[in-house]
Amino acid sequence: MKLAALPQIFTHFHPPLHHHHHHRNIPPPHSLPDNPPLKLHHPTHPRPLKPPTPNPPTTTTQHSDADGIPIEHVKTLAKFKSRHNYIRVLQVSRAADHPLAGSRLLLLDAPGNIHSISYLFKSLTNTYFDVFATLPPILPPGPLAILGFGAGSAAKLILELHPQTLIHGWELDPSVLSVAREYFNLEKLEKKYSDRLFIHTGDALNANVKDGFAGILVDLFSKGCVIPELQEAATWERVRKSLRRGGKIMVNVGGSCVEPEDIRKDGSAIMAETLKAMDEVFLGEVYVLSVENRKDDSSVAMTGGLPDGDAWKKAIKSRPLKCYVDMWKPYKGNGL
Repeated sequence: MKLAALPQIFTHFHPPLHHHHHHRNIPPPHSLPDNPPLKLHHPTHPRPLKPPTPNPPTTTTQHSDADGIPIEHVKTLAKFKSRHNYIRVLQVSRAADHPLAGSRLLLLDAPGNIHSISYLFKSLTNTYFDVFATLPPILPPGPLAILGFGAGSAAKLILELHPQTLIHGWELDPSVLSVAREYFNLEKLEKKYSDRLFIHTGDALNANVKDGFAGILVDLFSKGCVIPELQEAATWERVRKSLRRGGKIMVNVGGSCVEPEDIRKDGSAIMAETLKAMDEVFLGEVYVLSVENRKDDSSVAMTGGLPDGDAWKKAIKSRPLKCYVDMWKPYKGNGL
């Protein structure tokens, strides 16, 4: 349920006009309500970890805002409301002068937070999904759970980079999985890794397997913010019980760049409450990786003792991912 955002790149963008992934189950355009202008936020739900400095405009091309993507470079592939989400799939042209150029994006809430991202010609996303992909080398043997599967961005990376990893993914909304199969090649992924990828529809907080998980990735968002259950220590105690001995949990805790649908809520405050609840259960063993330079902008948290950095880097085969090892800091209360 997840990714967070670049600065609002679509302040005035009006996009043109499934259970299973057949087109017949997508509501026809006339059934869609009129919606306010779309604000697209890059993942933290993620934001690129090292976005290039925007170039000053040199033409009169109309942009959605000063740092936005020209409207003609964005195509809406799907747009409808499911029981749980306001689902939109966008394709950004490779010709766009923007970090998201060439991407396909899944949006699941009104503010436009990005929940999944994929590229046709590359695997790494330059978002927190890449951080998630560093977890398997430091886990004991056993399956990995992804709570909040979305369109499978994290699963795709991990399956490609870690040939021994077996994944169980949980997604609440069957329509999200239908869209993932239709537009994000999830069906192809399921066939290619049929012995390593198992997807479940239902409440991710009920996830469990015999003998427990070696690791758990938590990416649970609803209505533009981390779900409220994750601000409760009892939830983390329950999740911890589903871990094997030596297992670890890595969590997208959001931050100020995530825009909730309820304007009375604040992404930074929700992140702080989530980290506090985690620390009550994993006292002294919560670490935080802060995206960008502002500590409260977007963060990923991890439980368990921090492994030896050199050994961790050596176990990560993808060179661009090694840099994340040195970015983890111990959680120190509100100061992160």
